[in-house]
Amino acid sequence: MEENYSEIHKSLIEDSKKGKRKAQTKLYNLYARSMFNICVRMSNSLEEAEDLLQDSFSDAFQKLDTFNYNSSFGAWLKRIVINKCINALKAKKADLTFTDDVKDFGQVEDDSVIEDFKELQVQQILEALKMLPDGYKAIFTLYLIEGYTHVEIADVLDISVSTSKTQYLRAKKKLIEILGENKRRN
Repeated sequence: MEENYSEIHKSLIEDSKKGKRKAQTKLYNLYARSMFNICVRMSNSLEEAEDLLQDSFSDAFQKLDTFNYNSSFGAWLKRIVINKCINALKAKKADLTFTDDVKDFGQVEDDSVIEDFKELQVQQILEALKMLPDGYKAIFTLYLIEGYTHVEIADVLDISVSTSKTQYLRAKKKLIEILGENKRRN
């Protein structure tokens, strides 16, 4: 019989719900790396990412009785991690420049700009992403990397959809500038 995707690791989850530490450790080891990567992308600090990861897992294990297999455990945990990161950004009063004016931030028209960056390595892009202001990085990460819609981002960050779109376009423009500067230096 084929196992339902949402029930992957069900025995570990059920044992973790019962407070069995070995099961919790196994779940942690299965998901920690991918969740840590989210924390790093969202926080821009390894130390803060480590704290966010630990806090997220602590919350997840405390709320584990609410997990009801409507989604995969990984998706449920990812939501907790992202919410924890967003709350940390809000607490730091992230560097969001709120504006509804998107006319100056249109799509990149010149394909040569994109052509210039084709040879970049993922690590170079991730390093440039770390250089974005927190607000830009949060929206860029949520939209492009985590797959949230602008409506979802607006709801989570308590901003307008237009602001989310503007911040994303500004982040993209700034990222292109940073990558261009880094390319000229190398």
